Amino acid sequence: MSTALYPGTFDPVTNGHMDILRRGAGLFDTVGLAVGARVDKKTPFTAEERVALFRACAPDLANVSVEPFTGLVVDFARKKGATALLRGIRNPGDYQYEAQMAVTNARLAPGIETVFLVAAAEHAFLSSTLIKEIVQAGGSVADFVPPEVAKALAGRG
Repeated sequence: MSTALYPGTFDPVTNGHMDILRRGAGLFDTVGLAVGARVDKKTPFTAEERVALFRACAPDLANVSVEPFTGLVVDFARKKGATALLRGIRNPGDYQYEAQMAVTNARLAPGIETVFLVAAAEHAFLSSTLIKEIVQAGGSVADFVPPEVAKALAGRG
């Protein structure tokens, strides 16, 4: 049975995140979506709220579990029995960062592979930072995030 862990802050959840999750769920028997509860990042939603948003956005993905985590991703992956880390790549900058993380994680946890999925063209420009900037400026993010997230973001700008 193949298990992947898809870790991230997901601050907030975007359609790009959902695309990587859905595609990953088709590649692995199970996918654990690990929502980082980092205290050094200012997030519009708590980790618990981000977990709830993911659950609300993907009720049809029976092979996906969602929970918060703290600490090293590889430690959480081991705890969950994952043999792969699932990561999305939007551009060369993402690849450079993610490749560095993959090499580091491989040294920390031999046997846990990093699997990169290239973002679909319609999501390649999306970032959570961009979504937050649009919301803060009073713009609509309805085309960029699941409806549940757009509703939750309303009034947080």
